[in-house]
Amino acid sequence: MEAMKRLLFGALFLSTALLLTACPQNPPPVNPAECPVGPLRVQSLDAPSKLHGLGSFEGEFVPGELIVVPKPGLSLQSLRASGVEPQAQLALDVIKVKVPHGEEKVRAEALLRAGAQYVQPNYVYRPLRAPNDLYYPDQSAYLNRLVRLESAWDFSTGRGCPPLVAVLDTGVLAHEDFQASKYLPAGVNLDVADGDANPTDDSAPNYWGHGLEVASVLGADTNNSKGIAGTTWGGYVVPIKVFYRGGGATYETLFKGVRLARQLGAQVINISLGGNDYDEVLDEELARARNEGRVIVAAAGNYETGNGGPVMFPASSPNTLAVGAVDLLKRRANFSAYGPELDLMAPGVEVLAAGPSGNYRFVSGTSLASPIVAGVVALYMSKYASERKAWPSPDQVYQCLTNTAEDLGPAGWDPEYGFGLVRADRAMTDTTSCFP
Repeated sequence: MEAMKRLLFGALFLSTALLLTACPQNPPPVNPAECPVGPLRVQSLDAPSKLHGLGSFEGEFVPGELIVVPKPGLSLQSLRASGVEPQAQLALDVIKVKVPHGEEKVRAEALLRAGAQYVQPNYVYRPLRAPNDLYYPDQSAYLNRLVRLESAWDFSTGRGCPPLVAVLDTGVLAHEDFQASKYLPAGVNLDVADGDANPTDDSAPNYWGHGLEVASVLGADTNNSKGIAGTTWGGYVVPIKVFYRGGGATYETLFKGVRLARQLGAQVINISLGGNDYDEVLDEELARARNEGRVIVAAAGNYETGNGGPVMFPASSPNTLAVGAVDLLKRRANFSAYGPELDLMAPGVEVLAAGPSGNYRFVSGTSLASPIVAGVVALYMSKYASERKAWPSPDQVYQCLTNTAEDLGPAGWDPEYGFGLVRADRAMTDTTSCFP
């Protein structure tokens, strides 16, 4: 993105909160007359890493694990000779190794001396949290009065040329209002943490339900006389589970999640998670995704102090759109991260979402603001592709959304509100920045 972004840390979840119901394994066919463009292709799954040196060991990471980028020619035998045990090859030049607990930094330095190009910990990531739908009146105050989605839906409901949106999170749960929009490709391991095809949420109790909340805000079945409305209305959401059974997410699982989203052809990727440090290896994978034309939207982060704090990673990456949260009065939520990396704001206080066991609940956090922006991105991309016969580039999407945002705070961009509140109605109609 054009905004410079520093690289900081955090934990991104304020709310705490079955088997998947039967649903189509693939989306219905798209009408070629309405959608003349195909999916985005993977250009090069692995590109040589440009990283060198030692990552930060100040934040939270998995004890006893390191991520190694070896120099060409460095053998597994050489790694073992340095006192580490290779566990998994995550990419052509990315290896996860096991080391004794408490010796992570010492062993990392030894690996560099032995010929490794770059070494970092395995960082930990945490969750950040006018249709006829039954509870849409409870959503209208922020989805319509703030974001102006009803006007946007008049121009596009995302059905003619729907982009695929990948949600990297805790997985999803069975729910009456998240079925038709859910995309479960056959034979694909959507649970990249535990290595199976079932993305059902079985994460730690304090994270459970987070992925369903995020996915429903983005893509709940809309105009079906029940539940809530999803921002994308007629889009498709592929849930990619990056949380371990009974646990959390790590660099390894997020890396696999981004890679799978690329392989599935997702045009939009939502990440409502954050970690403690700048993750250089993961950022290279984000850059690959963006260079292929994919738009990555990330929650800026939450702070329990009530005074906010610096934007967290991956939202702090220049490869993402960083989204903070506002309340119904368009004020920055006191928990919402801010700083020079912030791009946009969206509602993130008392947002109605689908909850576990088939219920609905109000939740708060930048985790909920991010999928609102991701949904607007999907609507814009759908309309653009239908009219221009091509997907808009990430730079074009960035230009559209930031130039049409409703300015909040001091005039122009500022560190507390970025470019301002996302405005779906303007993104659908602006002929200068969105449809030049």
